[in-house]
Amino acid sequence: MSKAYEAAGVNIEAGYEGVRRIQKHAESTKQPGVMGALGSFGGLFDLSAFSYKEPVLVSGTDGVGTKLLIAQEMKKYDTIGIDAVAMCVNDVIAQGAKPLFFLDYLALGKNDPTIVEQIVSGIAEGCSQSQCALIGGETAEMPDLYDDNEYDVAGFTVGIAEKESLINSTSITAGDVVIGLPSSGIHSNGFSLVRKIVKDEGLSWNDSFDSSGKTIGDVCLTPTKIYVQALLPLFEEKILKGAAHITGGGFYENIPRMLPDHLGADIDLDAWEVPAIFEWLKEKGKLSNEDLFTTFNMGIGFVVTVKKDDVDQACKMLMEAGESPIVLGTVTDEKGVSLKGELQ
Repeated sequence: MSKAYEAAGVNIEAGYEGVRRIQKHAESTKQPGVMGALGSFGGLFDLSAFSYKEPVLVSGTDGVGTKLLIAQEMKKYDTIGIDAVAMCVNDVIAQGAKPLFFLDYLALGKNDPTIVEQIVSGIAEGCSQSQCALIGGETAEMPDLYDDNEYDVAGFTVGIAEKESLINSTSITAGDVVIGLPSSGIHSNGFSLVRKIVKDEGLSWNDSFDSSGKTIGDVCLTPTKIYVQALLPLFEEKILKGAAHITGGGFYENIPRMLPDHLGADIDLDAWEVPAIFEWLKEKGKLSNEDLFTTFNMGIGFVVTVKKDDVDQACKMLMEAGESPIVLGTVTDEKGVSLKGELQ
């Protein structure tokens, strides 16, 4: 085999080894509809395996952002793939669609098969949590564009829903109730600000965060929570009127995305206890509530709206799925998001 490409910084054999290592992880996510094997030119999925009257495909794509820089510095590779999947499938589920499959894109300065396998093992774990199949992807070794220890991870997912069951804002009215689902932490948004605060304070990711023994980096790298399995039963019962994934832009940007233009929401800050990481960021970064709720999820990773009469059933079903739903407030006739009370 020619050594010219290797001399230019691209190790083809390492790429082949990476593919061999990740095949078992992709196989573990196999779902009905998957066709072919990993390594084909295109990922195949057979929609005839499903019986939809008016099927609509819903797609989403995203990356992990600068959270990757923390993972790279801490040399922790096995969870960042969960984030990549979560950011995509949580967007798709907000439309009322069940994720079907996921494809990833991994770009590296140097192809180390052991690191590639760890990253993809996280992607496979995210796919398993969201009941979707990893059917393909791309691993690109790009010397000069990335340093040897640098990489980027992104991906996209495709979901399916009955046309009549898609979640939209048309049925939401003033008086409907807003329910929040707790986040697992910062998730994958706002890390440019997080990194600035840590740098400005002269801290290290390996510094202790609290008495639990966790470091700042450990807390920040907690994987993004995936809400698919908790929400699918509520779609089947058709009791959700709106849904929002709380990502970049926090409460102020994402809650209005699920509402008609003329409506807003009153959110009771006394309804939940904000996780310690956000209090820590507020103190260290001297952040205002506006800064916090415009940038972070503040402990609420997903929000849904239901009729007042359906609150008890929705909360019961969510608790049966392992969630801890929180009644956050109500939909109002006044546009925008209004925060009432004090942070807990």
